[in-house]
Amino acid sequence: MAAQKSAPRSADSVAAVIKAYDVRGVVGQGIDVDFVKDAGAAFARLMRSEGARSIVVGYDMRESSPGLAAAFISGVNEQGLDAVNLGLTSTDELYYASGVENCPGAMFTASHNPAKYNGIKMCRAGARPVGQDSGLDKIVADLIAGVPGFEGDPGRSSERDVLQGYAEYLHKLVPMDIRPLKVAVDAGNGMGGLTVPAVFRDLPLDVAPLYFELDGNFPNHEANPLDPKNLVDLQEFTVASGADLGIAFDGDADRCFIVDEKGDAVSPSTICAMIAERYLNLHPGATIIHNLITSKSVPELVREAGGTPVRTRVGHSFIKAKMAESGAVFGGEHSAHYYFSDFFNADSGMLAALHVLATLGGQDKPLSELKVAYERYLASGEINSEVADQQGRTEAVVEHFADRTASVDRLDGVTIDLTDGSWLNVRASNTEPLLRLNVEAPTAAEVQAIVAEALGVIRAGEAG
Repeated sequence: MAAQKSAPRSADSVAAVIKAYDVRGVVGQGIDVDFVKDAGAAFARLMRSEGARSIVVGYDMRESSPGLAAAFISGVNEQGLDAVNLGLTSTDELYYASGVENCPGAMFTASHNPAKYNGIKMCRAGARPVGQDSGLDKIVADLIAGVPGFEGDPGRSSERDVLQGYAEYLHKLVPMDIRPLKVAVDAGNGMGGLTVPAVFRDLPLDVAPLYFELDGNFPNHEANPLDPKNLVDLQEFTVASGADLGIAFDGDADRCFIVDEKGDAVSPSTICAMIAERYLNLHPGATIIHNLITSKSVPELVREAGGTPVRTRVGHSFIKAKMAESGAVFGGEHSAHYYFSDFFNADSGMLAALHVLATLGGQDKPLSELKVAYERYLASGEINSEVADQQGRTEAVVEHFADRTASVDRLDGVTIDLTDGSWLNVRASNTEPLLRLNVEAPTAAEVQAIVAEALGVIRAGEAG
């Protein structure tokens, strides 16, 4: 029996949950089984038009995830495509399955967002991105008009566990002939609690686990290590356990954050430069991608190592597209997303962690000393301000710094290079009335001064 056309949806209701890179929203408020079933049908219809015959589907530990994944699979099957339910997976484990099976994938997760949220990260065969202008726009159009029914036979669903294959694949990418290390790991009650034991098993690592119990209610802290308050437990635990380093994963474990043996956070830009150096040793002269918010030490160090740095906008779909276009071997973002050519150009927190462990364990210095070679500047981190007139406030910042400006570019928001070697970037959020400020300078005092000036302009006349 042919599937019926789905009911049309309002443009506003669809836009409320389909963002620039994925689907994200509060469960029961835009994200429910009916919407997700239609989204599965729209995604399957798009992938069928591109020649796909099956889709792999995974989900995280949130209470809503299994039911939403099942509804999505139902929509996929109604469009004549088979679906392989991977069960509990990390996002990069889903990318692994998409890559090795060469089929599209869908991951149910809201990443680092609180428990009431859920969403879908979708990819094409080979873990290639589906973004706002590369597929999500067609899915949006189908949801608004109503997804057309499929006249053929429905697809079938099956189940598969790929965790062991994922672990073995990563082991082949990063040989771990290293000195023994003690590593503290904060899984944040997220998917790292499932993947870390599988990947770290049989490696020369003494793992001290923290919050490994899968719990989508996040009883200990939000699974968002980008926020410094969520790193505090790991910092204290690393020092107390005498570990060589600490690793924190976000909720779906596609990002990792590092602290040294003293409990001090290691900048994602430092990790980016460290891993870039490893890839350039293996691939002399290769291209390395970095987004425009990473430290300028990253392109400097890449050039010094004989590589070619390429700067891009913030966001995984832009990074992945530029990786494919340029033939880059590695890419990094300030948000601790790291992308690997030998991992289907996809991001993987676990693969990044293995590279850091291999770097540290391949020499004798503690991480606090090792990281110094990659740190040249100080950064503010991302500072958000609620602003109604985003464009007006952005241009006011440009005008304010005009007498000290060396150059301005508008690749993503506005980046202002100052004559003293400092820089700042101001860009608007895609989804909220926020302006995001990032500043980097040679000293902490200079960072603080520029931040104070910029925020004074951004927040002039605003409540936030």
